[in-house]
Amino acid sequence: MIEFLDLHSQYLSIKQEIDKAISSVIADSAYIGGKHVRLFEENFSAYQQSAQCVGVGNGTDALEIAIEALGLAPGSEIIVPANSFIASAEAVSRTGHRVVFCDANADDYTIAIDDLRRRVTHKTSAIMAVHLYGHPCDMDPLLAIARQHDLKIIEDCAQAHGAEYKGRRVGAIGDVGAFSFYPGKNLGAYGDGGAIVTNDASLAKKCRMIANHGRIAKYDHEFEGRNSRLDGLQAAILNVKLSHLDGWTDHRIRIADAYLEELKQKSEITLPIRQAWARQVYHLFVVRHPRRDELRAGLQQVEVRTGIHYPVALPKLKAFSYLEQKDEKGFAWVSDDTLLSLPIGEHIHIDTVSQIASVL
Repeated sequence: MIEFLDLHSQYLSIKQEIDKAISSVIADSAYIGGKHVRLFEENFSAYQQSAQCVGVGNGTDALEIAIEALGLAPGSEIIVPANSFIASAEAVSRTGHRVVFCDANADDYTIAIDDLRRRVTHKTSAIMAVHLYGHPCDMDPLLAIARQHDLKIIEDCAQAHGAEYKGRRVGAIGDVGAFSFYPGKNLGAYGDGGAIVTNDASLAKKCRMIANHGRIAKYDHEFEGRNSRLDGLQAAILNVKLSHLDGWTDHRIRIADAYLEELKQKSEITLPIRQAWARQVYHLFVVRHPRRDELRAGLQQVEVRTGIHYPVALPKLKAFSYLEQKDEKGFAWVSDDTLLSLPIGEHIHIDTVSQIASVL
């Protein structure tokens, strides 16, 4: 059987380091805050080339806290790509703003710049740049649009740990970036976890206070916040895994290159594009096929596990019916029934790619 994801084999490969890290947290009783969290924040900040990092409870909280900290006009519009996980849009509406969906590119699946330009109005306050599947957005035109219209850029980096745009790590290219450490991510915890990165020290402080009941010092609550903190056990685990991330990412890229070579002659399969300026970290390797469900069933029969990311474009979900965008005709609106995610990760061997390709 070829698994889509194999977290247990990953754990076994670093078991001694993980077990030692967990034992250290228990010995220190450093469960909330403390040195393990501080160390991870420092290490992850350096890894993502950002000046500041704030650990939080999960990736959705990271987005919500980042949006709240920006102090945008209440009820303003934030433009979000239509092909993403619901958290990208959910965080907008749950912080009191209005989602405006725009299209995604058909080649690299990131936010479509031309459609984005058409969506900007006097009500727009920010752009949600989702580095989907591990491929960075084209940030230069996004930054130019933001400067022209005085907008904020929130980078949704939930699938893009270590991804690069023209040699710069994503997250702090815009105003603020949000990461998820959900277990299946390229850098995943053994439970929930998230982080906010930015080069703005005052914004980082605001995020930290929101995440910790509106305070920095104990009982010195300056405003009403919330409880969303990265715990010590997850931070220690993430510290161990961070030291292996580049090696794991290099392997993902090799697997992706093998897929691209093996499948380039399959005329019905549309392969993803990696832009020349991008370090695409391949959280997912997504192809398109007009008979996606038949193809997936055939792979299932020979015990090749696959995924679909995402089966329903966000504007077509019942949750967003009030926005009345479900009947638009952009690429993201009509491609959701063709998307198929093939197995990729450190558990996949190069020879396995040839097996999967022969089945396809």
